[in-house]
Amino acid sequence: MTLCGLCGSEAGDRYLCDRDTTNLAERLADLPTLHDELVQCLVPRRGGWGEIVSTKNAAGPRSPLDENVLDEMNSGNMAKVVHSWRVDVQRVRWPQHSAPPPSGLAADCRWLAMELDWIGAHYPAAGDLAREVRTLEAQARSVVGDPVPRRKVVGQCIAVVDAQGAVCGADITHQASESRLTCRTCHCVYEGQQDLLLLLHYQPDGVV
Repeated sequence: MTLCGLCGSEAGDRYLCDRDTTNLAERLADLPTLHDELVQCLVPRRGGWGEIVSTKNAAGPRSPLDENVLDEMNSGNMAKVVHSWRVDVQRVRWPQHSAPPPSGLAADCRWLAMELDWIGAHYPAAGDLAREVRTLEAQARSVVGDPVPRRKVVGQCIAVVDAQGAVCGADITHQASESRLTCRTCHCVYEGQQDLLLLLHYQPDGVV
């Protein structure tokens, strides 16, 4: 009988119990959105709920960016930490492969999430991975608030992406703080009434 590397409960023959594996999957899904929220918090808010201002008393003009959030992002080093775990998991699972190049926080989180079944069953450092991801999440939430705003799927991208007329078709998501819609797959931007009307008009049946 193996104990879970995070909570210490019985985990059968796994290194991470089912509950903590599920929680890790949810945290990996949240980290990119939390990171985006941190970036938005870099500019101090003028007022209202969740106002974030710098508390440092440095001489000279105040920085236009929130120094507390900069400290949090630098100390957490979220993308670097997550990528290092992806590198190590791949090293253990496929030692014959070279280390993956940096591909961005969202891509690394997706890759780790897809490998969670193997990680929980075969990766001895699974508990440490889950613990560090939990810490990254807690650090980010301490700045952006809890819960983090969830992205909502509002439709499918209608942008033509090649000479043959193929349509992107990826889900377009929106968050309350955003003033425009951007496809995260092809990067097409929908902004203004005309764009939004066209997007709505060409949605497949049943999407909106």
